[in-house]
Amino acid sequence: MKCRLFLASLASLVLMSEQANAAKLESWYFDQAQNQLHITTDSGIQPKAFLLDNPKRLVIDLPGTSIDTTTMRQSFGKAVKEIRIGQPDEQSTRLVIELAPGYNISPQGLSIKGDSRSHWVVNFSSINRQPNDVSFSSGENRQDIAIAPNDASLFAGVVNLGQEIPVLNSQIKALMNRYRSLNPGMFFLDLQTGNYVDINGEKIFSAASTIKFPVLVALFEEIDAGRIKLNENLVMRRGLIAGESGTMQYKPVGTKFSVLETLTNMIVISDNTATNMIIDRLGGETKLNQRFRNWGLQNTVIRNNLPDVGGTNTTSPKDLVRLSALLSNNRLLSPQSRNQVLAIMRRTHNRSLLPAGIDKNAIISHKTGTLRFVLGDAGIIQMPNGKSYLAGILVRRPNYDDGAVSFIRQVSRAVYNYLGESKVGNVPVSESSFVDR
Repeated sequence: MKCRLFLASLASLVLMSEQANAAKLESWYFDQAQNQLHITTDSGIQPKAFLLDNPKRLVIDLPGTSIDTTTMRQSFGKAVKEIRIGQPDEQSTRLVIELAPGYNISPQGLSIKGDSRSHWVVNFSSINRQPNDVSFSSGENRQDIAIAPNDASLFAGVVNLGQEIPVLNSQIKALMNRYRSLNPGMFFLDLQTGNYVDINGEKIFSAASTIKFPVLVALFEEIDAGRIKLNENLVMRRGLIAGESGTMQYKPVGTKFSVLETLTNMIVISDNTATNMIIDRLGGETKLNQRFRNWGLQNTVIRNNLPDVGGTNTTSPKDLVRLSALLSNNRLLSPQSRNQVLAIMRRTHNRSLLPAGIDKNAIISHKTGTLRFVLGDAGIIQMPNGKSYLAGILVRRPNYDDGAVSFIRQVSRAVYNYLGESKVGNVPVSESSFVDR
């Protein structure tokens, strides 16, 4: 009987994988505090899941999905003993979540939902201790789990998604063919229609200084909570001083800066010392990463202080746009703090990327990021015609390749021209169209 069930399941997996586009497991994270498993792939999938006994475990199959390594496993030692990830065949990835001895989970209390076809959340809120007098059957009893249809129509839980924009997809992919040395990812979202462009939007990139955007929002959450004040003084300690970008590094150790001055330098001139001081004031990397996950930013992680020239801090274009969507819809900050965040980000000095592709009368609140091998920009654009859209773009490039600058400008111009009721000068998208501002 078990053999027939396995063969039927395997046949179903193969059939689904043949129908789906190849996907890759980008990241996963198990939140022990909330008993939630987050799964992110680089393109759309439809998971399948079932429960098995002896030992009690949940099996989640991701048809048409691959992983970069062989089997991975991570031990937890509480209600969830271990999570294993591997490939039962060439066309699928399998996650096995094994419960610790003495724990059980009710199928009725288990939910698997997606806020898009590439991000799924498994909620184990019904994990409980098994009464001593309850015994499992000797066979490997299987219970299939119903997976709720993903809520792909609601991006970040706040924006009703429309349809992908095929005209822009074609234009941008033509640009990608011209810049074959680049490896880009992007997500653009029209806030009025919900229509969007998603090209490798969930791909994980080195964040560079775009990481300062979520750090800024986290700081204003604390300001709203009354735990930090803008006129509070921060002391520049030796261990927080960083080079590469900014002017605060040239001040003597022990110099005091107000929170307002520090956060302004972090965004406007991308000061790395200021960023490290803010991260330190917010309790460090671990607390910030947990906050990012609570926002739904599963690919955004701080691993090292700035300047992080090795690119260990990560994010994705979609994560940056998720944050902009939450910010625009007042889901994270008070209206006053949101307005302050947007006003500070409007003053960003580096205007050579997304701003270079939009009309001079448009308003953009954004944050750029630059490393020798990564270039990016993300933010909120308000057009003169009253429309607004969200943008996130990151590009892996050969060392210091300026082609990435031209590419981002041209993508920005193409999106702006398409979404605007009037074209920007009705000029074609070309190198000669751009002037740094």
